[in-house]
Amino acid sequence: MMRCEVVEGSVLKNLRAVQRPMGYDGDCFLVPGPVRMGQPCLDAMATPVMTARGAEFRDEMAKLNSGLRYAFNLSPSSPVRKSQSWEGEDGYKVIVVSGSGTAAMEMVIANRFRPNDLVLVPTNGKFGERVAEICKRFCNVKHLKGEWGRAFDLGEIERQLERKCYEAVLICHNETSTGITQDAESIAEMCTRHETPFILDGITSVGGMPVHPLEWNAEAVVMGAQKCTAGPSGIAAVAINQNFVERVETIRKQGDTNPLYYFDMIPALKKGDDDQTPWTPAINLVMGWSAALEGLQEETNDARWNRCAHMAKGVRSLFTDLGFELLADASGRSASVTAIMYPEGIDDTWRTRLKDEFNTQVIGAQDHLKGKMFRVGSMGETPVEEMVEGCVRMLECFRACGHELPAVDVAAYF
Repeated sequence: MMRCEVVEGSVLKNLRAVQRPMGYDGDCFLVPGPVRMGQPCLDAMATPVMTARGAEFRDEMAKLNSGLRYAFNLSPSSPVRKSQSWEGEDGYKVIVVSGSGTAAMEMVIANRFRPNDLVLVPTNGKFGERVAEICKRFCNVKHLKGEWGRAFDLGEIERQLERKCYEAVLICHNETSTGITQDAESIAEMCTRHETPFILDGITSVGGMPVHPLEWNAEAVVMGAQKCTAGPSGIAAVAINQNFVERVETIRKQGDTNPLYYFDMIPALKKGDDDQTPWTPAINLVMGWSAALEGLQEETNDARWNRCAHMAKGVRSLFTDLGFELLADASGRSASVTAIMYPEGIDDTWRTRLKDEFNTQVIGAQDHLKGKMFRVGSMGETPVEEMVEGCVRMLECFRACGHELPAVDVAAYF
């Protein structure tokens, strides 16, 4: 592939060819996680260290638990210590995991299944495939490996469920590697009808788009802090219902469990009522995430879902109108990330130049799509003004790399 070269006529000439938005002149950080953290989150993480077992930290855990329940779209709980902050009237409990979203998924899978259980995992991207790989370490897997960016074949999932042989169905709800969101509602309905438990990797959907654990009868939903809720990296959470808890306890009593220690959910369940974690918690990350979730509650779930969807729609419309191809099927394009194919003659050197010369960051593709695609995040606390300015700079960078584009009013798309 050709690499970006400075073409005749300066970048400044191209700058005059577009209408620039007003109100944003900083760097543009438009990656689909880890996202930029707000100042309240950063300030909270700068709090001096405290003991992990004292009342002061348990107060922080209670606030985090209550904020997590809001982000998970569950019934409310009190953010007060000793008030069972981790559970509500809907029967779900939230468990904080000192690790990334992948750690939380491993915790769910390792505890919920026995080595001989068979689970169904449909995938259409890298992170769904990661769910399948984690399952292979702890149980048996029927992996419906689909084409990246193509919607799931719901008919095939239905046919598989009709076999009545699966202990559960697991999906990556929002596949950031390809910019597609799965039809979780339809899959959940099938699982309920076929009496098959449903587990959701919501690492890049919870807090950024509608997720309904109770309505979908999801046994477990996983969230990562650094994605849609704009928290710090390295901490995650799981929402589990009573069916999940009972199954974990039954497997443990039967002695047919996978090898576990740090990710053992039984100690976590014992500590939950006391607003604690079984092992040393990620103290400052807890405080930072709690502050970020306070910001989410101030904005409200609905407002954040709508803002993220609005920005994603603007990005999609802008780039498709300019002749760019999107990877994901039109029926399921994500509200938190847009995957855009490079035009002929452009590769990832464009992205490097975008960062170095235009003070704007997006992210590249993975595996077999590396160098062929870039991804624009529209999650977290990203303001619309930053997205508009970032898109202006992306177009300027394409022009600087020799790709001809017409003048366009970017702001009009948002």
